[in-house]
Amino acid sequence: MFEGFERFDLAVGEVTIHGVTGGSGPPLLLLHGNPQTHAMWHKVAPALAERFRVVACDLRGYGRSSKPPGGADHANYSKRAMAADMVRVMAALGHERFMVGAHDRGARVAHRMGLDWPDHVTRMALLDIAPTREMYRETGEQFARDYWHWFFMIQPAPLPENMMSADPDGFWEWKCGRPPKRMDIFAPDALADYLSAFRNPETVRATCEDYRAAAGIDLRHDDEDGGRKLACPLLVLWGANGAIERNFDCLALWRERAADVRGHTLAGGHYLAEEVPEAVLGEFLGWFG
Repeated sequence: MFEGFERFDLAVGEVTIHGVTGGSGPPLLLLHGNPQTHAMWHKVAPALAERFRVVACDLRGYGRSSKPPGGADHANYSKRAMAADMVRVMAALGHERFMVGAHDRGARVAHRMGLDWPDHVTRMALLDIAPTREMYRETGEQFARDYWHWFFMIQPAPLPENMMSADPDGFWEWKCGRPPKRMDIFAPDALADYLSAFRNPETVRATCEDYRAAAGIDLRHDDEDGGRKLACPLLVLWGANGAIERNFDCLALWRERAADVRGHTLAGGHYLAEEVPEAVLGEFLGWFG
């Protein structure tokens, strides 16, 4: 995967971030979701690198990046802290202003990044999420069934950590491949990277801290924004067969959070960059180009 890309490990403050970079052109940062790594972009990054300087990172707590303690209020896994890592990585690579394409948890990091560092983020595309605050606000039975892991992983340590680490492969495959999701969308090399990372108990711990932060300090940061919206142009894409489509009016919710937003469904489920990579690539080339 990522042939022709350079790997890096950059110390940015208290953490070291692992990633790859390649290509030439305007800088484009790619952020992954849970429970994955930067490898989720392997089907689209090489083609994007023909027109952009692509940077794909493991978020703190994931993959080969640092996994610090959660700290008070799980603040070390707030989306504010995770976004700051990425701004510093891009600056260290020489990119003060850049575009962002992100999925799932990485998209929540990107959302916070655009709010906290509006002078750095010029354009954004987010895959298969609605805003965190609004998702919790509209919780109902179907949402609770589809997003059961949100409520499981925020339970106090070490209950979810112990249960997940007892069978990390089984948990990963249940969460990511249980019908109507499919395991066959994951390429063997990418799946090996995901499972290798998730077998590390520290990754499981950090993953839970990410979700605990999302249910606490991240909501507080959202409330403190006072209705402030993303200023950069935003494209949102979500799966026609996924839980976002079943539970939310995705575009309407993002219009509460962004001044300039457009978007639509793609013919897939949650893991769009791996399930329908040609569609994602086409949308990214059109939007970022």
